[in-house]
Amino acid sequence: MLSPALVESALTKGRTPPHIFIGYSGGVDSHVLLHLCASSVMLKGKITAVYVHHGLQTQAGQWAAHCEKIADSLGVGFNCLYVNAHPQTGESPEEAARNARYAALERLIAQDDVLLVAQHREDQLETVLLQLFRGSGLRGLSGMPERKAFGVGWLLRPLLDIPKQAIAEYAQTHSLCWVEDPSNQSCDYDRNFLRNDIVPLLKHRWPALDKTVARAAAHCAEAETVLGKLACQLTDTVINADGNTLYISRLLGFSEVEQKLVIRHWLHNLGLKMPSQSVIRQLQTEVLAARSDASPLVSTLTYSLRRYQDKLYCLRRNNVTLLTGVWPKGQQSFAINGHQRLVCLPSSRGIAKAVWQQAYVEIRARQGGEKIRLPNRQGRHSLKNLYQEAGIPPWERELMPLVYLDGQLAAVGDKWIAAEFYCEEDEGGVVFALQAITC
Repeated sequence: MLSPALVESALTKGRTPPHIFIGYSGGVDSHVLLHLCASSVMLKGKITAVYVHHGLQTQAGQWAAHCEKIADSLGVGFNCLYVNAHPQTGESPEEAARNARYAALERLIAQDDVLLVAQHREDQLETVLLQLFRGSGLRGLSGMPERKAFGVGWLLRPLLDIPKQAIAEYAQTHSLCWVEDPSNQSCDYDRNFLRNDIVPLLKHRWPALDKTVARAAAHCAEAETVLGKLACQLTDTVINADGNTLYISRLLGFSEVEQKLVIRHWLHNLGLKMPSQSVIRQLQTEVLAARSDASPLVSTLTYSLRRYQDKLYCLRRNNVTLLTGVWPKGQQSFAINGHQRLVCLPSSRGIAKAVWQQAYVEIRARQGGEKIRLPNRQGRHSLKNLYQEAGIPPWERELMPLVYLDGQLAAVGDKWIAAEFYCEEDEGGVVFALQAITC
């Protein structure tokens, strides 16, 4: 059952990878996977074993040395990655370690590279049971996929349909030497509790439990695929062009079940954790059903959902504040927070270039009561009224940079330029744009 051909077959289902990384913890499962790969003539010269040092165990340094020694004896490359696995707000220790591990591994992957990990059928059983106990939907009950996109490459689980017993027998037959993590015996962790106390009892009654639950997970995965296509179709009819907001009036045209489907699909595409059932219910009753002139919200640990006029917004809790100060002469942009900068761009209209270059430029925050005269419009207008006309949500108004030239309000972010400074001349001018800051 276990042979290099098993891994080779999994790899040949896609494009031939230029490089293969193997998640190698030093435990029996990952050692067997590494041994299988190292025994393949087809994979020679392509393999690197990767040990992730979480810094959570005193023996981690010894395990890293062991893994390097084994990799060297098998004639494969080795890499040790150091990560910070301490949990953030809302993360369990297990989740924090997993997130840190996969984030570090993803950074290794180049175009079309493959990461192999050694999860097997009993791991799939534990995953599905944990998701069931947490009240997960079809996505969670689908368990782990055998193959999925990973960064610019792929993640494969070639042992996912292999029972744990077969892996143990292979290790004994080939006299493999592996490390045992003592924390695996601690039932403080949910997965260990299942593995050590619950699953053996269940398998005593239902010996083929790992196989039947894996089959149920596959059924859920198929149903999730079909439901995902429907979610895409429904979301396309209610999502704004910016991709970050939903039209509430259109969303209310759906049934409550369809609303939940669209909201979860939207949040998943934004890369966010799924909200609880109670948060979804609160969103439907307190936010979607609110008056159009209200601004209600519901919050999770990492983001909040709120409406303004006919749009539903998802706002990450990143504590952004507007940075103010003097715009240095000759500088093309000004960082207004850790995520965005206001950029000065050449244009055939806008603030005259000579005026811009000679002025003392400041970025200020809104204080309240500011007014501005706009080109081709009569009178002076309060920023409050202009923001309302433009449909700019209240929380975005406080982050809008105000550009002052020699102490006079000349521009409001990338939205408006004051009539006193606006011109359309042959020598050109400058306008402003907001750009994301990328690391």
